[in-house]
Amino acid sequence: MKIGIIGGGSTYTPELIEGLIGRAGAIGLAEVVLMDNDPERLAIVGEFAKRMVTHAAAPFRVVLTAKRAEALDGASFVLTQFRVGHQQARHQDELLGLRHSLIGQETTGIGGMAKALRTLPVIFDICDEMDRLAPGAWLLNFTNPSGLVTEGILNHTPVKRAIGLCNVPIDMKMTVAKFFGVDESEIDMEFVGLNHLGWIRRVAIKGEDITARVLEFLASDQGPANIPDVDYKPELIRALGAVPLYYNRYYYNTERVLAQLQAKPKTRAEEVIDIENKLLAKYADPKQVTKPPELDERGGAYYSKIAVQLIEAIANDTGDEMVVNTQNRGAIPDLPATSVVEITARIGKDGATPRHVAPLEPSVRALIQRAKAYEELTVEAAKTRSYDAALRAIFTNPLGPTADRAKPVLDDLLATNALDYR
Repeated sequence: MKIGIIGGGSTYTPELIEGLIGRAGAIGLAEVVLMDNDPERLAIVGEFAKRMVTHAAAPFRVVLTAKRAEALDGASFVLTQFRVGHQQARHQDELLGLRHSLIGQETTGIGGMAKALRTLPVIFDICDEMDRLAPGAWLLNFTNPSGLVTEGILNHTPVKRAIGLCNVPIDMKMTVAKFFGVDESEIDMEFVGLNHLGWIRRVAIKGEDITARVLEFLASDQGPANIPDVDYKPELIRALGAVPLYYNRYYYNTERVLAQLQAKPKTRAEEVIDIENKLLAKYADPKQVTKPPELDERGGAYYSKIAVQLIEAIANDTGDEMVVNTQNRGAIPDLPATSVVEITARIGKDGATPRHVAPLEPSVRALIQRAKAYEELTVEAAKTRSYDAALRAIFTNPLGPTADRAKPVLDDLLATNALDYR
């Protein structure tokens, strides 16, 4: 098996390599091709990846290239994990939000929209090239905003064997497992929503429904104190009767989160730049042959776990259940069949089969449907370079400006990113 990784110079790559080392035999891995258009990053990360593989005596080789075709040609799996404009662009997204007193986070609000408009044209080109060079390959997308990008792939490109991934659902699952002192394999969760806008509606351990206990804990004084970023008011948890993901705080606690962002001395992008500089220095050390613990500061916990599990589940038709971004196909009755949703699904040789769920509670339905409409409009704008579609997208975004403020915000977004929309 050959795996091509677009964005191979990412500081996340060593975590992925560690996971592939552990399961190389189970998936028959022979070659990993790291492709990146940043030669310095590729050299540092790529040579470190080679040392990791050599140190572990893993049965596959690592190849470095600046040519996308070399990564795609003949691949069984293609992983996309790139960032157009690097962290500097993310920094500008956050400043864009702050200038307009809006959320500029990289996957939500106007920051997420800016990132999507930079990213989608690149992913469209990758998919066209994949269709020619690796028509039978699976595309696993980690590039943020993951759900929106996967929406663009599955509904606007020739690549139909594609699944989007995010570490947030498994992070929540592992948190529950640790709290109850069980292995995560013993936990079943009904997860429903969109990427970075989801809810856990049911939790069971070995078939026993413990949802009420989880909700009681989260609504208690002790709950939020023990789970980072889950700072919802008890009345919200009780009213919903479901566990909102911690990313939902951007929607439920908008004013409070915005005030926190405005008060921070650095943007998250600036923090990540500092972390990445330290990581790259570690990776460049020829004596470094295993993943450094500092990588945990970067975020993205369990990234390699879910990536490798997904590859193995497809390659070996295991039937594992995972939370992934895939087409709805009637699983959530409140959304179109073609909409890309984040949901618990059975994974096998034919990809993801989403688990069907009951209709959404009205407040959840309203938020999801508006967010999905924003995603659809953003993809349309990126595909057509239509200013009107972009304008509709920005004021449809649940975290965007009102319609009367939309034009100056959009004009700023487009100018900042040198995007020409007419």
